[in-house]
Amino acid sequence: MRLLVYDRTCVRDRGRLSPVWKLGAGLYQRLGRIDAARGVDSWGEAFAWLASHDEPIGEIQYWGHGKWGRALVDDDSFDAESLAGRHRAALAAIRERLAPDALVWFRTCETFGAHAGHDFAQRLADTLGARVAGHTYVIAYHQSGLHGLAPGSRPAWSPDEGLLEGSADDPQRARWSKPWAPNTVTALTGRIPVHWFSS
Repeated sequence: MRLLVYDRTCVRDRGRLSPVWKLGAGLYQRLGRIDAARGVDSWGEAFAWLASHDEPIGEIQYWGHGKWGRALVDDDSFDAESLAGRHRAALAAIRERLAPDALVWFRTCETFGAHAGHDFAQRLADTLGARVAGHTYVIAYHQSGLHGLAPGSRPAWSPDEGLLEGSADDPQRARWSKPWAPNTVTALTGRIPVHWFSS
């Protein structure tokens, strides 16, 4: 199974992107890139839906907003702290359903950027026992700074990548994705080059 989750709450502010994500999810299904999609109001709802599938899950994509070391559903933050906290049981249930060499891809702004992004990526890969991927730049149609991490590995990309203001310890503002920025794909890209994974 290849599953896609998106934030359905982004309808009045922050770009009003939920209709775009819903449309994109439909396109991905028609192209055969995913098997099912679900718009959610919270991470609890997202994890419950993911864990409800009996077939092995080969890929999970999340489309929504993010910040350094966090992926957001509205204001509900999924981050390193919640891995061992309130989402621990749900993530254990999802881990049991993941196929060997599964991928969890955050198509969100900045989630893998700065030191917080490194920490989240590493902890998530180890918690799920799966490959994870995310971005270090602000993303739109062009999605730059895409990096992946295998379980038991350390991030090989710079924690300063994608930063416009601040530092890796105190990020303030990220750069916008550009076609010529490092590791750039587009919103229509369905696969990540293997050599973009740290192992």
